[in-house]
Amino acid sequence: MKIQLTSNRINIALIGLLILLGIGSFAYNKYLIDRILTQERSGIELWAKAIEYTSNPTQEQISRNLLEVSRYLRQNDAVPDSIAAVIEEAEADRASQTFVTQEIVISEDRFQVPRIIVDEQGEIIAESHVDEPLNQELIDRFAAMHDPIEITLGNQQYSQRQYVYYGESPTVRYLRYFPYIQFSLLALLLGIGVVSYRTITKSEQSNLWVGMTKEAAHQLGTPLSSLYGWVELLREEKKDDPFTQRICNELDNDISRLRGVAERFNKIGSEPELKLQKLAPILREVLDYMEQRLPQLKKNVDVYRKLDENIQAKVNPDLFQWAMENLVKNAMDAINSKAAKSQVSIILGRFGDEVYIDVKDTGVGIEKKYQNEVFKPGYSTKKRGWGLGLSLTKRIIEDYHRGKLEIHESELGSGTTMRVTLSTDMQNRQVQRSR
Repeated sequence: MKIQLTSNRINIALIGLLILLGIGSFAYNKYLIDRILTQERSGIELWAKAIEYTSNPTQEQISRNLLEVSRYLRQNDAVPDSIAAVIEEAEADRASQTFVTQEIVISEDRFQVPRIIVDEQGEIIAESHVDEPLNQELIDRFAAMHDPIEITLGNQQYSQRQYVYYGESPTVRYLRYFPYIQFSLLALLLGIGVVSYRTITKSEQSNLWVGMTKEAAHQLGTPLSSLYGWVELLREEKKDDPFTQRICNELDNDISRLRGVAERFNKIGSEPELKLQKLAPILREVLDYMEQRLPQLKKNVDVYRKLDENIQAKVNPDLFQWAMENLVKNAMDAINSKAAKSQVSIILGRFGDEVYIDVKDTGVGIEKKYQNEVFKPGYSTKKRGWGLGLSLTKRIIEDYHRGKLEIHESELGSGTTMRVTLSTDMQNRQVQRSR
């Protein structure tokens, strides 16, 4: 039974969604900025035309001529006053147009765009909304942003050209940073969501483990007591039968082992008591038991052991033995019964302040894309497997013994090495805190 949708694929899907949202945000933001820049250029062009219009000396001369004609007509009694009034009204209307140009179009508060006016020699002669030093570098930067707008002053006989260079308004500058802020917020929310999901999932799995193991321990208790009673009854009834007595002794051993299994289940969910003891005897007991199962598995597997007899660590014997049994069993199950070379190696050693146990097999190996999934509940390569063994083992090693369980190395067709690491210093500190 394999997980159809691995967590890696879910993470890739979430990252892909985040990237799509980021691309969409950048694209829409660019569209808005382009629209605003187009409107800003239209406004700056209107502003430049207004300056050009109001600065044209021809308009002033025409206005003076009209006023002079109006005064002349009013002094001439042969000309009706209505004609002079028409001229004055026209001039008054032009004055109102000038007011609109000066107060609305050319108003400094209308366009919040930094801009400078430069003459033909490149000298800055005016600026508006610029809060940085006025120099050639500023002109070059504005020129790189937008093409300058030309202003022509004067009449046909005498004219002067000026150029308007402008930058970006605060609105555009803020909008350019907005996608990064939005992308960061989306990433933060996604991260919080993933962490929350994993925390909830881990909590649910933990509660599931505790519930299953407690219920299993409870259910095993009654039939075990009954079996023990029946074995004692059979032993009393067949005192003189050696064969029956030998069977009763074997049944006692199996019942004791089942009681140990029930006791293991009962310890899941509670803080186990860790005791400093040698690891070699525990591992040797595990290997002896698993070697007895090899004929039942119809496998010819050589078990190689290299155990440092002096290594000690703080462990709970029942739970630690259970975890190592799972690792050794998985190593044996991974070996093909028809393989030419079949070996399971157990190596107990020390590296600095850490104790390591390597369980190595010559089995089929684990594909790289599944190496992060093998410790998750539900993952199994066996047709009838539930995918709980390695998950439970990891919980026992890491949650209860503050150690680490990992795939040290694995290669398809060559086998896998699972490594258990126990930090003696960390365990000592943990036990001292619990006391």
